[in-house]
Amino acid sequence: MKLKKLMYTSIFVAVMGVLGLLPSIPLAFSPVPLTMQTLGVMLSGSILGYHLGSKYAAMSQLVFLLLVAIGVPLLAGGRGGLGVFVVPSSGYLIGYLFGSYFVGLIVERMKSPTFLKFFMANIMGGVIGVYLFGIPVQAFMMEISLVEALVLSFVYLPGDVIKVIIASVVAVKIAKVPLVSNR
Repeated sequence: MKLKKLMYTSIFVAVMGVLGLLPSIPLAFSPVPLTMQTLGVMLSGSILGYHLGSKYAAMSQLVFLLLVAIGVPLLAGGRGGLGVFVVPSSGYLIGYLFGSYFVGLIVERMKSPTFLKFFMANIMGGVIGVYLFGIPVQAFMMEISLVEALVLSFVYLPGDVIKVIIASVVAVKIAKVPLVSNR
C-alpha cells in the first residue's frame, strides 16, 4: 500500500519536471519569470492532499527541490543546481513545498469535494502560501521593500488565477476517481 502512495507521489515530481519543460516568460522589470510550475504545486496539493494527505503533497515538492538542488535541470528554462536557491526567485521555490502542503492540509479535510473548495484551497495555499515565502526573499535579494516586492508580484496574479482554475477543475474530476486513499 505504501509503495503505491510513493508511486503517486513520484508522478507529481515528474509533473513538476514536465511543467519545467515549458519555457518561462522573463519580465523586464523583475528577475522572477512567469512559469507553469506553480500549477504543479497546486495539482500536487489538491490531488495528493485529497487522496493521500498533505505530507505526500509536500513530499513530492521536497523530492523535486532536492533533484533541482543536486543539479537536475527541472526548473523552467532548464535551470538546476544550488545556484537557483540564491537568486530573487528562490523564495518562491521554497514556497512550492509549503504551498503544496497548505493546499493538501486544507483539502484532506474535505468531506465533499467541490470546485469552490478546491479553488479556495489553491488560492490560499498555491498562491498566498507560495507568495508568503517568495515575496520576502525577493525583497531581500533585490534590496527593495516588502511593499515594492508585493506590488511587483501583482503581475503574476492573473496567470495564477488561471492556474488555480485549471488545478481546481482537474482536482474535482480526479477526486471522483478511487485511488489508493486514506478515505
